[in-house]
Amino acid sequence: MTSACPACAAGPAASAVAAGPALQFSLPTIHCAACIGKIERGLGDVIGIQAVRVNLSLKRLSVTGPADPDRILSAIVDLGYEAYPLDMGVLNKARDDQGRGLLTRMAVAGFAMMNVMLLSIAVWSGAEDSTRDMFHMISAAISLPAVAYAGQPFFFNAWAALRVGKLNMDVPISLAILLAAGMSLYETFNSGEHAYFDAALSLTFFLLIGRYMDHRTRSAARSAAKELTALEVHTAERMRDGKVQTIRAADLVVGDIVLVPAGARVPVDGTLESDTALLDRSILTGEIAAVTSETGMPLQAGEINLSAPFQMRATAVGEDTSLRRMAAMVETAENARNSYTALADRAAAFYAPAVHLLSLAAFLVWLAISGDVRYSLNIAIAVLIITCPCALGLAVPAVSTAAISRLFSHGFLVKHATALERLAEVDQIVFDKTGTLTQPSVILPDALGAEDRAVIKALAQASHHPMSKAIVATLRDAAAAELHGITEVSGDGITAQLGDQTVRLGRGAWLGANFVGLGFRRGNTAAVKLEASETLRPGVKEALAGLNLPSEIMTGDADEPAQRLGDELGLPVTAQARPADKKRRLTQLADQGHHVLMIGDGLNDTAALAAAHASIAPATALEASRSAADVVVLKESFAELPLVLVVARATRLLSKQNFAIAAVYNMIAVPIALAGYATPLAAALAMSASSITVLLNAQRMRWMS
Repeated sequence: MTSACPACAAGPAASAVAAGPALQFSLPTIHCAACIGKIERGLGDVIGIQAVRVNLSLKRLSVTGPADPDRILSAIVDLGYEAYPLDMGVLNKARDDQGRGLLTRMAVAGFAMMNVMLLSIAVWSGAEDSTRDMFHMISAAISLPAVAYAGQPFFFNAWAALRVGKLNMDVPISLAILLAAGMSLYETFNSGEHAYFDAALSLTFFLLIGRYMDHRTRSAARSAAKELTALEVHTAERMRDGKVQTIRAADLVVGDIVLVPAGARVPVDGTLESDTALLDRSILTGEIAAVTSETGMPLQAGEINLSAPFQMRATAVGEDTSLRRMAAMVETAENARNSYTALADRAAAFYAPAVHLLSLAAFLVWLAISGDVRYSLNIAIAVLIITCPCALGLAVPAVSTAAISRLFSHGFLVKHATALERLAEVDQIVFDKTGTLTQPSVILPDALGAEDRAVIKALAQASHHPMSKAIVATLRDAAAAELHGITEVSGDGITAQLGDQTVRLGRGAWLGANFVGLGFRRGNTAAVKLEASETLRPGVKEALAGLNLPSEIMTGDADEPAQRLGDELGLPVTAQARPADKKRRLTQLADQGHHVLMIGDGLNDTAALAAAHASIAPATALEASRSAADVVVLKESFAELPLVLVVARATRLLSKQNFAIAAVYNMIAVPIALAGYATPLAAALAMSASSITVLLNAQRMRWMS
């Protein structure tokens, strides 16, 4: 029997994602796209690794394949990065420690910068000789310890890369800070007129501002996977021998009886053992109203018990719970890189060596032109800083994470990496009818006896069709017969053997009857018609108005009910459509240049969902349909369906805007730095401003409509 609960039904769809071995690691010290490329290339030679993906926004590594976790950790450390096996507690601690450390260093750099600038006023005012040297010495005494402490995030990351013969973008940053401080110290010892301690501190201060805001903005854009993981229960109350034992939820096994207190979350997937339970599923499905469950009905980890304590029997624990599988699905969508991200990675990988060559060329050219080592070195330092590709590396991951999180908060589960790109291009929609636009109910004739009802229930339980679910709901109190050789025939119905008799449940024409609609036939007896009725799914009319795209209905149902719905919604209808007909229609529309969105739920929609340019399935859909769909709707209402296309188009727009920001910044800033018009301080301000602009632009996703 398939649950009618959207959240429970959505969980199994993630099983395909969670099936393969995937190791997760926290990478708290990565911060730009060059880090992504270095880690992914560096892990390519580790035995057993099949695929590697680094998520910059979440600072997370996903490794697929039967590789040794200890060997992966060693390889990452050899590349110059910290790494931890992914545990939410460790990850949060690493992020919190990093945030506090950055804030403290930023405060030290800012305090020292202001004091040195006060001392510099005297020099700028005309102090000469020993007075000027004294102020320079005091500035050095303040600046050098401050730079040594505040610049540690850059120095450590740079040294970790250099130690293994690699380059990252902290190498030119560290080199610029050290050169500015070192040149200032040289000027001080030689009674020079100009020292740049204030510039070295300002450079460090503004770079730390950018790094801290980068950290805070990514932390604020919480991923949907993290929100799902936060719903997990760490302890559970197990019933054994009439006693209640408090144990770790991870220690529960399938078949355990679990007591769920009032107000507590359900710890694992299972079935209700008590008579009734009142549950809050709002966080999982977006549904505000409480849901009443009865004995034998499925429960999902993360739901909240709103009534008296109840007992449940565990059916899925640990990594097998729907909550974990949904989290794995979301994280896969967040970690997978689309074409835009791949472009950013390639550009950033090119930058790392090019920056050093460009800086060296600038130094040599200006040295040949001016003969002034100090002036040439200033230009080289500015070039080193201003060419960091951090903005380019953050252009798409920040937008994708914000988009997936926003959709999940509204009850939409994004399953595929390129889904948002393809949804943004949709210009036509094809709807299935039963189970998608409508929700069915069935009335059984009074003439059907208890034995026939038991057979009908057994047949319906073996099918995922919405009408079958409606039959099961109608016959909830009836027992199910024991059948053999059950087979579902796509688009027609379901057949089985009851002893030596063939029993069938499906379309009247398939049963050999002269009526249209759903029927039941036992052996050679005449088919009995089952009266079916349908109600419009909540929010359908609002969705059609909001989508505002050419739409049509293709259904396997009979002409009369299909046309009646088409007239009600004002949509063209194709009735009695077979799976091949639906796929053929999608191919026809694609050949005409359309990008078609298919929205369906049944076995006969699976091929069409897979063939469409983009696809959406309700959570109550057949598992195969959910697996083929790009997005799963976790709640019953379709009212917010237009939001999916709004967010998809906003994702495309913001990604392109972020690339434009990064490109314009480089086109303007690099020539200025090469021409000698940018000081190291101005370069630091420009680089930080570009990264902050990209991150803030991504956060516009929250309110774009």
